[in-house]
Amino acid sequence: MTPRLYLFDIDCTLLWTGGAGREAMRHAMLEVFGTNDGIDDHPFGGKTDWLSLNELLTPRGFSRDEIARSIPAYDRAMGVHLERVIGAFDVTPCPGALDLIHHLHVHEHAELALVTGNCRSSSPVKLRAAGFDPSLFPVGAYGSEAIDRDALPPMALARAVEYYGHAFRAHEVVVIGDTPADVQCGRALGAITVGVHTGFCKPGELASSNPDYLLDDLTQFSMITL
Repeated sequence: MTPRLYLFDIDCTLLWTGGAGREAMRHAMLEVFGTNDGIDDHPFGGKTDWLSLNELLTPRGFSRDEIARSIPAYDRAMGVHLERVIGAFDVTPCPGALDLIHHLHVHEHAELALVTGNCRSSSPVKLRAAGFDPSLFPVGAYGSEAIDRDALPPMALARAVEYYGHAFRAHEVVVIGDTPADVQCGRALGAITVGVHTGFCKPGELASSNPDYLLDDLTQFSMITL
């Protein structure tokens, strides 16, 4: 049987943070950039943290180059602040997510990785808080590494090939997420795409992105024949 690589989004795909990410970003932006104006109403769905910073900060006089130079400091700050605040939030796994990750982890032909808009430093904090073992996702690509989400799956794929020692082809990769941006970044790679209705998309929005599979939640993942 051919091995498959499963690239998971985090927020609203594997877990809900109850607002912990936004709160951590509020503090990280203030520390690194001296402002967090606009964060209360900012829509984060499907975006990388880097893109959200550009959208929030360029109207306030920051150049894209200034933001790019500060991304490493922002990444570090996000991990610190999220670790500090996350205990005050009700972080929960999405339906079926914990069971699915366990099932795939023990399956000899399934390998796990992340493709997430989160920073590298904040991703394991969220996973642990929801009951996941971050070490089950030994490689990934993160929202502190690219502005464009479409750039993340190729990064994750290259790292997975090196780590797992298998030259996964695009049709052996499955991208799972809750937004049209997740579907689009998987399609840009040529991967199989799975959309799950556990996020905050408007009715019909996720379906209109035409994922290969569309699920109410991850409890239905066993219905997929890959």
